[in-house]
This record gives sequence, C-alpha cells and structure tokens, in this order.
Amino acid sequence: MPNATMITTPKRHQWLALTAMSMGVFMGLLDVTVVNVALPTMVNDFNTNFTNLQWVLNAYTLVYAVSLLIMSKLGDMYGRKKVFLGSLILFVLASAVNGMASSLIVLDIGRGIQAIGGAGMNSLSMALVASNFSGNKRGVALGILGSVIGMSTASGPLIGGFLVENFGWPSIFYINVPVGIVAVIMTLTFVNETPSYGQHERIDFAGMLFSGLGLFSLIYGLIIKEGHPHWSWMDIRIGGWIIAGFILIALFIWTESRVQQPMMSLNFFKQRHFVGTIFVAFALGASLYSFNTFLTALMQNYIGYSALQTGVRQLTISGWSLVLGPISGYLGTRFSKKRMISASLLVGACGFLVMLNAMGPRVSFMDLMPGILMIGFTNGIVSPLINTVGMEGVAPQQMGMASGLLNIFRQLGIVIGVVGFGLMQATQYENYLNTHIHTVGMPSQMTTGIHAALIKAGPFSGHTIAWSKRLTETPFAQKLQSVVVHAYDNGMAAVLIAALVVILIGSLAAAVLMRKESHADVHA
Repeated sequence: MPNATMITTPKRHQWLALTAMSMGVFMGLLDVTVVNVALPTMVNDFNTNFTNLQWVLNAYTLVYAVSLLIMSKLGDMYGRKKVFLGSLILFVLASAVNGMASSLIVLDIGRGIQAIGGAGMNSLSMALVASNFSGNKRGVALGILGSVIGMSTASGPLIGGFLVENFGWPSIFYINVPVGIVAVIMTLTFVNETPSYGQHERIDFAGMLFSGLGLFSLIYGLIIKEGHPHWSWMDIRIGGWIIAGFILIALFIWTESRVQQPMMSLNFFKQRHFVGTIFVAFALGASLYSFNTFLTALMQNYIGYSALQTGVRQLTISGWSLVLGPISGYLGTRFSKKRMISASLLVGACGFLVMLNAMGPRVSFMDLMPGILMIGFTNGIVSPLINTVGMEGVAPQQMGMASGLLNIFRQLGIVIGVVGFGLMQATQYENYLNTHIHTVGMPSQMTTGIHAALIKAGPFSGHTIAWSKRLTETPFAQKLQSVVVHAYDNGMAAVLIAALVVILIGSLAAAVLMRKESHADVHA
C-alpha cells in the first residue's frame, strides 16, 4: 500500500498547501460564531425576532456536527484532497447564497449546506497536513493548523463586528467568496492527493445513517433544551430526542462491530492514548471554547462594549494561538506532549479561578484580563498539540477518521458546554432574583411583572430590561439594577466554576491516559 504520510513535495509548495488548508479551516470554524454579532441587524432586516433567527446559528451547528464523521470517511475512501476541495467549493457557493438571502428559510437552508462544506474541510484538514508533511515539519505544520483552529473560534466577535458595522450583515458571508476562490486555486495547485484507500470497499450506509441520526438527535435535543430551559429533561420534546440519540449511537456501535468494512473502526476507542486525546479535545471545547459565548455576553451586555470593542479585547485569547501555534508544534517534537498539554490545561484552570475571584458588580476588562491571558495561553498551546498527538501512530488509511473524531468531540464539547453552563447560569440567576427581587420595594403587581420579564429574558438579556428607558425613570431603578447585576454575577460564577472543573478533568485525563513520552509517527 502506498505511504500517504510522506509525499515528496517542494518545500515552498508544502507551506503554500498548508496556507490553503488553513484558509478553509479558518472560514469553516469562523462561521460557527461570526453570525452571533449580526443577529441584531438581521432582526431589523428580516422584520423578525431573535427566537426565529436562532436557527441561523443552530442549522450550522447541527449539520456541521452530523456531517463530520461522514465526510471524514468519504475522504479516507475516495481521496482527502477531492473531498476537501469539493467541500470548499460547496462552502463558497453556499456563502454567496446566504449573502443574497431574502428570507429566513433560504438563509437557514443555505447555512445547513454551508455547514456540510465546513465539516468536510475541518474533518480532513489534519489528515491532509499529516499526509503532506513528514518528520519534525509535520509537528510544526499541525501546530500552525492548531493555532488557526484556536484563533478562528475566538475571532468571530472581532471579524463579525467589523464587517457588520462597516458593510452590513451580508458581508460576513460574502467575505468567504474571494477568500474561498483563492483557497480553491491554491488547493488545486499545491495540495497533494492521498490514495483512495477504500475505493473498492462497500460504503457502510447503515453506519453513516445511524451515526448521522444519532448525533442529530442528541444535539437537537440539547438545542431545544437551551431554548427552553424551564422544560424538564423528561419532557418528550427534549428527553425523547436525547434518548433516541443514545439508542441510535448504540445501534451505530453495534453495526460497526459486525460489518466487515465499517465506517469507523472501534479500535480507536481501545487505545488509551487516543481516548485521552479526544477527552482533552472535548474538555477544551466544553470549557474554553464554550466559555467564549458567556464572555462575549458579559462584555457586550453588562460591561457595555460594542461587538467590535469586544472582539478587539478577545484578541487576548485568540492572539496567543497566532504566536504559540508554531512554537508549540516545534516544542512537541522535542518534549513530552502529554506533560505540555496537562500543564497548560492547569494554567487555564488558574485563569478561570482568577476570573472567578474578579467577578463582581463593578468588574472591568482589566480585572478579567489576567485570567483571560491565562486561558488564551492554554488555547495557544493545547489546541495545536491535540492535532499532532491525535495523528501519532494512526495508519494512513484512518487519518481522516481520526481527524474527524477529534473534531466531533471538540464540537460536542462546545455544544454541551454552552447548554450545560447556560442552564447553570440561568438557575443561579433565577435563584438570586427569586430571593432578592422583593427587596427593591416596588409595588407587588409591578414586582410580579418585572420579575416574570427578567426570568423570561434570562441572564443574557436581563440587563436590557433593567436599563430600559421606562425603568430607569422610576425611583426603584438603582435598586433593581443592583439586584439584576448581582443575579448575573452569581450565574457567571457558576459558569466559571463549571469551566474550572471541566478543564481540571481534562488535565487529569491527559496525565493518566496519554503516553508518557511522545513517539514519532511510525509512518513518518
């Protein structure tokens, strides 16, 4: 069998190939978060509300997660460059359609199609980089790709805020067209194809069906719960989807253990090192990446920054990736990746602890900055190393699936973190309001109405109600605003504690499950 992990390529072409793949990955991941800052503008242009617009976000998240494993397998079977290139073209075309969308239904469908392209690019990028580089250069290249992944996730508010404020919401989609065309040309010219390892295999349609439906059901149930925090987990509209998801995933595992040519080899989960790697990917997504959602809301809704000002300040997170990505990739070739990952996650845990101690009614960005810098450092070190570690020792024909698994666990971590932390935040926020709203001294009927409105708005939007023009003109405004801010602080403290616990568990998993020393890839 040809060796796909060491393809002879001129040195300059290798780095241009990496640039092309990085451009695709950056666009695909950026579009997970960049839409957030455009929602207020879209509300006016589409004459709708935030509830209806939520599916502009959810459609991408849902289809992206469902498509990752399927696109990974297709890349392994028929050639990763072909599938990556097709995904890139699909992503660009869908972006153009989204920019021209005149109705929400068109935009929602376009976002779903765009997500298929994003999933194909991101699920195969690591495997393509591993195939186009060898030796120490592979570690550096995967480190650079990891820095792009870390930077793209945190750059949504900055790039989205700049584009929306200056060019309107369609620009967040149109920008993908020229960038995508350049990436397509560079991919065609400089990226080497891998062998079509499974071109004579049967497609595991049952595995693809069960994996896709299972992930869809799980994530859809979580999305519904996020939008309706007061519905019980046992409500058929939530619990039914989640239970169905677990059943379908169980059927997927059962199918994969019995077919001769499975979509995914279950041997991945028999390797402690790989299990530790995907556990760290999950913990990174559930703690650091999901926390960006709550940090953005804190800065915009409570501290009072604009979307662009928030994005600039969040460079203290994403900027580390740009600096540390290549460095961590190089250091990973000389020192124990396991120790580097575990120690860096502990730095992130300290960062969450620092922010927890800083939280209060008068918290400012400067109070939070030491903690933000620490979690940014963690992101800059761990995200690149996860890519390198995940590819170590993986057979050439399975690199696409290994890359897909890392991406799916990172994405699951983000979804579960946003939903789980959001529910914790809402619970603490409501508990504080329930016990302190009566201390404001408003008339009982007014108290009941405002209390109900604050609960319905939730912690993200309670500030808007408390500082509305009508309420600020009442004699109760200052006391009410104080109660709302303290309620929000309690909710944010719960989020920070949860993120701290998750990242500590990730550090422990790295220390216990990963190999003691890094071993060179047997195919390098």
